Amino acid sequence: MNVVLTVVLALQMLSALGMIGLILVQHGKGADMGAAFGSGGSGSLFGASGGANFLSRGTGFLATVFFACTLLLAYFGNAQPRSGSSVLDGAAVTAPAAVASGAAQIPLGAAPAAVPVAPSTPASGAAQIPTK
Repeated sequence: MNVVLTVVLALQMLSALGMIGLILVQHGKGADMGAAFGSGGSGSLFGASGGANFLSRGTGFLATVFFACTLLLAYFGNAQPRSGSSVLDGAAVTAPAAVASGAAQIPLGAAPAAVPVAPSTPASGAAQIPTK
């Protein structure tokens, strides 16, 4: 089963790289207008329209191979797991530790020496603000 997965994965990667190459070689639809008036039709490798058919059919074929390989890998990945095949099989699930009070969370040596306490009565400037 391991050999089959390796072959399918290699075929998927090769088809993906082939698709990338074929898509980058193709020209856009806007370039067809220039080829219709004779600018660049003679200098192409496959002729004026022969390259579009070959490249698009090759891209379609590689896309079909890529999609089939993706489905096969998804099917094999969803098969019954073998014992010990998962990383999380041996992991122990523990409850989080209880949160201590605020004083216990302050690291040693980092506590401020004195924290000023705000007065409960308003300051002289705050008393001058009119209220409705």
